[in-house]
Amino acid sequence: MNRLRIGIIFGGTSEEHPISVKSAREIARNLDPRKYEPFWIGITTGGTWRLCDGPDAGWEDDGSHPAMLSPDRSVHGLLVLKHRRYTAIRLDVVLPVLHGRSGEDGAMQGLLELSGIPYVGCDVQSSAVCMDKSLAYTVAGSAGIATPNFWTVTTNDKPDPEQFTYPVFVKPARSGSSFGVSKATCAEELPGAVETARRYDSKVLIEEAVTGSEVGCAVLGDDLELVTGEPDRIALSHGFFRIHQERRPESGSENSTPIVPADIPAESRRAVQETAREIYRRLGCRGLARVDMFLKDDGTVVLNEVNTFPGMTSYSRYPRMMAAAGLPLAEVIDRIVSFALPGRIR
Repeated sequence: MNRLRIGIIFGGTSEEHPISVKSAREIARNLDPRKYEPFWIGITTGGTWRLCDGPDAGWEDDGSHPAMLSPDRSVHGLLVLKHRRYTAIRLDVVLPVLHGRSGEDGAMQGLLELSGIPYVGCDVQSSAVCMDKSLAYTVAGSAGIATPNFWTVTTNDKPDPEQFTYPVFVKPARSGSSFGVSKATCAEELPGAVETARRYDSKVLIEEAVTGSEVGCAVLGDDLELVTGEPDRIALSHGFFRIHQERRPESGSENSTPIVPADIPAESRRAVQETAREIYRRLGCRGLARVDMFLKDDGTVVLNEVNTFPGMTSYSRYPRMMAAAGLPLAEVIDRIVSFALPGRIR
């Protein structure tokens, strides 16, 4: 049986570059070599593309070659520079293991659309909407899904700190993994929180704090076959949940522990899963996503954010939730790739 020629893109120019590399390493450990012929495409923090042997340490230099994804559909794959000549490598499908800006925001998906190569995950529109929290809240809210009260702050805006009820969370509107997120407990803390968020995005979101448990749900598939993992709950000892901000996240967080399956009542578990599926559908997601929510004491489920390509590291929430539902990462990979292949009716 011919193996599927799969291009796996990792790294990238966002602040989530190191997380992407770790996600790619975990995928490498779980990729079935009998089914797939992998072509590893690493993007450096400076934006240079390299075809390499894999995402191990030193991938930028050790035997790698300059490469680019061609938007020319007749190429249907990569152009790789070797010995001063470009060679074309045709790909059957692309797995963009990228997190954050230029990875989950529709930019990479747009290039893949131009190339004509099937790819795993959300399309241009849903990627862009989910990446921008204010847009995601607007779309979800119009569908009757509960969202936090929020305000957007653009480049020249100077919000009046006295207009808000505290505490509030201040976030870059289009960033991930808690980079640039602050909690302002009073009016005096708001300007500094806004400036911190502006280091990551010119568009800033101010949200009223939601009182409740932080929960998440992994979703996989499309309208023909939609699967949810076991929800998790983030147990906090103090402060607020700041994912991927630790020096050694593999060793755990100083203030949070994900509990999976979530230690919540069965009725709440069903509500979290159903709300995650509805958010996934309403925002146009496909392939996979992790839907983060708040579970209030009265049972209301409130949208927090949607990650269209969640972390796949050894300590990441998405693979843990799917494993708890009986789907190991190797099977998750097989399924998300199959959803991307031509011939599947959507």
